[in-house]
Formats: sequence, C-alpha cells, structure tokens
Amino acid sequence: MARQRKGRDISGWLIIDKPIGITSAALVNKAKWALGAKKAGHAGTLDPEATGLLALAFGEATKTVPYITDALKAYEFTVRLGQETNTDDGEGELTRQSDARPSDADIKNALRSFIGDIEQVPPKFSAVKIDGQRAYKLARSGADIALEARPLFVDSLLLIDRPDADHVVLELTCGKGGYVRAIARDLGQKLGCFGHVVQLRRIWSGPFDLDQAVSIEQLEALAKTPELDHKLVPLEAGLSDVSEARCTAESAAKLRNGNPGLVIAQNLQYGDLCWASFEGEAVAIGRYQAGMLYPNRVILPTR
Repeated sequence: MARQRKGRDISGWLIIDKPIGITSAALVNKAKWALGAKKAGHAGTLDPEATGLLALAFGEATKTVPYITDALKAYEFTVRLGQETNTDDGEGELTRQSDARPSDADIKNALRSFIGDIEQVPPKFSAVKIDGQRAYKLARSGADIALEARPLFVDSLLLIDRPDADHVVLELTCGKGGYVRAIARDLGQKLGCFGHVVQLRRIWSGPFDLDQAVSIEQLEALAKTPELDHKLVPLEAGLSDVSEARCTAESAAKLRNGNPGLVIAQNLQYGDLCWASFEGEAVAIGRYQAGMLYPNRVILPTR
C-alpha cells in the first residue's frame, strides 16, 4: 500500500524574494515546511547566487506551473566587462581578459542582435543533460563538452545603467529556457571585450512581480501561522495568460471527472487552450472544441 504524504491539502501560490546563497529546491522545502503543505513545487529555477522572484506552487496550483514556466520573465543583471570565466559568472575561474571597453553606443548597438528569436548555447556549468548526465558535473570533472544551441525568444534587452567603465546593468525580458549568463558571455564576445555576470535578479515572471513577494525573514517569522496562509495567491493567478471559459455546476462535475463539459466562452477558436471556471474557481484546463472543453488537467476543489 502506497504511503500517504504528510501535510495539509493547501493550494495557491507563494511569491518569494529569494536571497543569495540558497538553492531554489531548498527554498521550496523551507516554504513547504512553513505552510505544512503536502505538495509543492516552483516555476523556474534561480541559481544559488541569483536573487529575486521565485514563484512557489502548492497543492492544485502545481498543475498550473507550466503556464508560468512558459511565460515571459524579466531579469536585471550586471555584467563585468573585460573578463570571461569558465562558469560565465563571478563564481568561476578567469579564462580570458581584455583591456578593451566599449562605449555605451557600441553596447546598445550590440544588444539589438539579441532581440527576437535567437539561438543560445547554454553555459557549460548548467543543468542541461548530455547523455543522461548534467553538464556541470561533466565540466567539474574536466571533461571537454560541447553543448548544442537552443532557441530562445528575447522580447527586450536594454542598457539601464553604466556605473563605471567595467560594469553595465542590463534588463532582459525573455521566454522559457534562457540563460542570463550566456547572454553576458555572448555579448562580451560580440563586443570583443569578454564579460560575465556578477549580479542577477529576477524582477517578474508571468503575472507575478516582486510587489507580491515575501522575504525569507517573513517566511521564517510567519511559519506555521494563519498569517502566512493569507500571503498565498489563488491558483487562478497562474492562469492569467490562458483564456477563461465559464461552466455550470453540472459541467464542472463532468470536467473534474476528466470528461468533456459544456463551457461558455467568447473569442475562442477550435483547439484553443483555455481553463474552465465555476463561480470563479478553476475546474479544469484543456482544449476548446465547439462549445466543449476537453480537459487534460483537472483542478480539484480548493475552497
């Protein structure tokens, strides 16, 4: 007989302002303990040395994680010019240097080539798998690895500050699967001066931004209290970029059993992704076909 998970059946999103030095997985575990939750996950890993928005999903909200992971997200980061490292950040070993320092105009001109649909080679020290093994493990062992380029959509890449000749502060808005460290590396190479990330902060992700975020100090102070429950954002917030269709109680029962159900929708085309709601609560996510929703994810009652 399978062991039952311990914890509360609690659903929703908790938006955390991740501090430096902790992994995303460790923060999920800390928040799961603080809420006494049975099930938890996160939408988009941040490296330990990165800070900023980490969206944590609990209970039924974990079923909406893919829609946050796939959404646009924004980062503010600082690039150290004139130096390249083997990890593309400040934690690695220095591999190449240059005395060249581009002008602001040169930088802005170079940034234009990163806009739109681009191909990006992930850092060697990353979680990308090569023949079943993580790239960073192979890199640490001294293996000579070659990673294939991956598609990335970049909505914008802006120069927002130049504190001194050696540093530039950039703001990136991009889609799923982007590596900010690779942007810094490739920009440095394009400018002929090399570069690596020395500071990275995620400032928003999909519908969530840092105004909603709880600090780790607040998380620890409010652990196991009703006040922390009140910081949860409804799971429906994770579906803000997906079209909504309403349904009746009868249809909601069918959909929650995994069966097609009638929905009321506007401006939906055959095959469109949408989610059904009953009295404002998510019921199921699926594809719309001629007045019916065919569910591929069922959302159980959370209130």
